[in-house]
Amino acid sequence: MTDIPDRRSRRRAETQAEILGIALEVMAEEGAAGLSLSTVARRLGIRPPSLYKYFPSRHAVYDALFKQGQEGYLAAVRAAAEPHEPGLAAMGASLEAGARWIMHNQVLAQLLFWRPVPGFTPSPEAYAPALGIHRHFASLIEAAVARGELHRDAAGEEGLALAASLIAGPISQQLSNEPGVGYEEGRYTRLVPKLTRVFAAVYPPR
Repeated sequence: MTDIPDRRSRRRAETQAEILGIALEVMAEEGAAGLSLSTVARRLGIRPPSLYKYFPSRHAVYDALFKQGQEGYLAAVRAAAEPHEPGLAAMGASLEAGARWIMHNQVLAQLLFWRPVPGFTPSPEAYAPALGIHRHFASLIEAAVARGELHRDAAGEEGLALAASLIAGPISQQLSNEPGVGYEEGRYTRLVPKLTRVFAAVYPPR
């Protein structure tokens, strides 16, 4: 008898994952703010009211996608840093992995980093992985300071803000001007490996 709730939970989770996958398809076609739950329900083969058993609102779907995306991005940057000692090399690897993740998940990236949906604010649970991303890069910058690769000011509030802005610039330019071009060929994504050198030039060790 105990297996019945487990099967129901698995089926529910599978249906929710399918809904999110279809939602991304619709967002890719109509824009991130153009998500229609009626369209999602039709493609899933159910009536729209049945969809609300899985997600009570359109913003609930956005929230689940936001959490999914932030978790994916966090996993990518952490995995990239693992082969390196904490410091600038690990930071550079994480920046590149994050940029590649964005290029492969452009629809999700819009929701995560550009907030294109009016009125949508992620829940604390969905936003938690984003705080993990911030802590990840902060720890790498602090390690670079400890290793003598950066000035201690790099680990301050302004330095962390600059680090986040450095990656946002090339990626925003790439998606605005060459969204269909691959990471290796992009005019702006090719700049990503240089970002740690730019950062170090602003905060040289003394």
